[in-house]
Amino acid sequence: MNDTWLIVGLGNPGSEYSKNRHNVGHMVLDELARRIGGSFKVHKARAHVLEGRLGIGGPRVVLAKPMSYMNVSGGPVAALTKFYDIEPSRVVAVHDEIDIPFNTVKLKIGGGEGGHNGLRDISKALATKDYVRVRVGVGRPPGRMDTADFVLRDFASAEKKELPFLLDEAADAVEAVIKEGLAAAQQKHHTVVQ
Repeated sequence: MNDTWLIVGLGNPGSEYSKNRHNVGHMVLDELARRIGGSFKVHKARAHVLEGRLGIGGPRVVLAKPMSYMNVSGGPVAALTKFYDIEPSRVVAVHDEIDIPFNTVKLKIGGGEGGHNGLRDISKALATKDYVRVRVGVGRPPGRMDTADFVLRDFASAEKKELPFLLDEAADAVEAVIKEGLAAAQQKHHTVVQ
């Protein structure tokens, strides 16, 4: 049985998107890559990939940032699960979530996509919704601002000061899911970052 986990950080390719709220998944994977001590390489599945272990002798993981746009993340994710022979139940998708407040991390498996087109595309490509989601709260758009406009903007100045703590918390949550299981990780990480 393959004990490898695929951790996918959702976002959009290109430097113009790199600091957007929608790219928080990529940011969390950059933190995990820093912890592992490696760098991403281009993979034929149209993703930047880093293979490593979470800690010395820890679980084997494949960190992946699809090079496709967010809304068509499913193709690269499905190709990576096939290439590495990873079951959907061992896929962790890290993504922005407008339905929870900024500075909050929530975890779940399966369920709806809440209007998140990146998740919808992954569910379609994997033919299941039963994969883990690490939901990184970016808050709701102010006033009548369009949701797409909001998530394609950089974090506000006050948020940028708190962002490193949020990314650290989300990376800790990913590690907890893999090392301790979802239920234990939810007990530990369903809190607002202080």
